[in-house]
Amino acid sequence: MLVGVGLGPGDPDLMTIKAVETLKRADIIFVPGRLASDLVEPYGTPHILEFPMTRDKDILQSHWEHNADKVAEYARDGLAAFGLIGDPNFFSTFTHLSRIIKLRHPGILIETIPGISSITAFASRTNISIDTSFEVSDGSPVNDRIILKARKPKKIVETLRLEGFSDFILGQRLFSDTEEIITKTEDMPGTGDYFSIIHARKQRD
Repeated sequence: MLVGVGLGPGDPDLMTIKAVETLKRADIIFVPGRLASDLVEPYGTPHILEFPMTRDKDILQSHWEHNADKVAEYARDGLAAFGLIGDPNFFSTFTHLSRIIKLRHPGILIETIPGISSITAFASRTNISIDTSFEVSDGSPVNDRIILKARKPKKIVETLRLEGFSDFILGQRLFSDTEEIITKTEDMPGTGDYFSIIHARKQRD
């Protein structure tokens, strides 16, 4: 099993209890750099993987595949953790790594533990409060959209379809005892919970 562990923005006091517990239980811990390594060290021995900063796609692919195979070797029969700064599902090294592992080693179970992301850390550190819609971009095409407080899921999905979105996931009361996740468009309810989120994605070329 492979678990992507969000370590937060860099302050050890901002790591979650679940992140710490997972690091302690892991048979091996991988990290992508020194900052993540320093956060992990109190709970286990970090193994730094090399991810070169280059635009050469062949070099990048070679390193991604090498690292994916190395991680998979341990994740196949034990618990491998990959600790990284921020959150493992938002603009992270883990996103690319897990995608390649799924292709090359499809039998490995992959999960993630969320961490405080750069977006919420920035808002806290700069004393910015956001209570209206906002856009986050790294300059790439906008293929994903997240709708908070999705009280009318079915209507939202129908509207987003007209804008070219085709894949939808509805999550309600996440991480609670009554959590509900709906992935089939035809199962989207007319009325949703206040604590609900819809993720919409356009198909990529």
